[in-house]
Amino acid sequence: MEFEFSEKSQRMQAAVRAFVAEHVAPLDADYTRIVDHEHVFPPPFMDDLKAKARAGGLWNLFLPGLKPDEPGTQMSNLDYAPCAEIMGRIHWSSEVFNCSAPDTGNMELLHLAATPAQKERWLKPLMDGKIRSSFAMTEPEVASSDATNIRTSIKREGNEWVINGRKWFITNAADPRTKILIVMGQSSPERTETHRRQSMVLVPRETPGVTIVRNPPVMHHQAPEGHCEILFENVRVPIDNLLGEEGGGFALAQARLGPGRIHHCMRSLGAAEVALELMIQRSLQRRTFGRLLHEHGAVQDWIALSRIEIEQARLLVLKAAWLMDKFGNKAARKEVSLIKVAVPRLLVGVANRAMQTFGAKGLTQDTPLVDIWTYGRILQFADGPDEVHLRSIARQEVKAMQEQLTRNTAASRSPAAS
Repeated sequence: MEFEFSEKSQRMQAAVRAFVAEHVAPLDADYTRIVDHEHVFPPPFMDDLKAKARAGGLWNLFLPGLKPDEPGTQMSNLDYAPCAEIMGRIHWSSEVFNCSAPDTGNMELLHLAATPAQKERWLKPLMDGKIRSSFAMTEPEVASSDATNIRTSIKREGNEWVINGRKWFITNAADPRTKILIVMGQSSPERTETHRRQSMVLVPRETPGVTIVRNPPVMHHQAPEGHCEILFENVRVPIDNLLGEEGGGFALAQARLGPGRIHHCMRSLGAAEVALELMIQRSLQRRTFGRLLHEHGAVQDWIALSRIEIEQARLLVLKAAWLMDKFGNKAARKEVSLIKVAVPRLLVGVANRAMQTFGAKGLTQDTPLVDIWTYGRILQFADGPDEVHLRSIARQEVKAMQEQLTRNTAASRSPAAS
């Protein structure tokens, strides 16, 4: 792969970096005050920032398949990666560019599988940043890391789908701007092929029978956008609200997760850089036992190891992005699993070292380190827990070795070999 970013990527990186410095960073303290302390969400300045970003061509940068007549700037995954990293330095900044989860994954899904009517009603306002969305898959009663376990019922009755079930950790469900839920459930439980039992349907949030049960705190942090528990009781939507084909829900979920996972990793690298920078700054200011912290061997090791791990992770993320661009998302399946394990662990590790460098202050909200650590820990569950990705990686490695051994055996038995 080529390791030099394209001229377009370098130009967009500079533009995103300048925009964040001029318009986003100065409002970071206001965001915390308004959202976390005054409990006003979304903050009143968000629409103005989004309008400025869109006017500057810094809009919908995440979608490689963006069409000429759609709003935004088309970028490859590789070109977008460093831009996402810049956004990841401030946790809320990706929304300014209409590049935040779960909307990005949902837009990619609608872009891939929606009918023209569905695109007009839901994709268009999402791409315009007028509404937000949720992806409702995980359930409290089953291990949702295996999507074939999903038990929410989607039954056809005449010209309607009837949905019954309970979902939780549904991001964005508490956001007042969220208007559409993409709901995954079992539509054909009788099928013998377990991966063809699931379907996805589009459910407007205000549909009767949709109840937001609660927005549970995650690691003592209650996200204003929500990671909600939702009850679906005899929810009825038109038959035309099916996304893709009946029985195609599992395949759509897999198609959605690849880009979503890599975007999380791209942004996480930015957060890891912030944690490392704060660690170094603290080590230059604080003294213990007659020395600055950076003069102690342990802290030197933390700094060096953090830099090594960030660079390793970044290169692996870029490789995955390059594979997706060149050969398609499926070709990067293993690499996406690799980064999905490596990057959250990196983020937790670097944030933990930085917190230790700050001493007791590192446990408070006086720095962003607690939130960075928490975000990394959450990512070890989100979009598939570490164990699922490790299992997938191991299976692919074993399969590759088995195929190699088979080839070697066949070659040794061939007449040419003798």
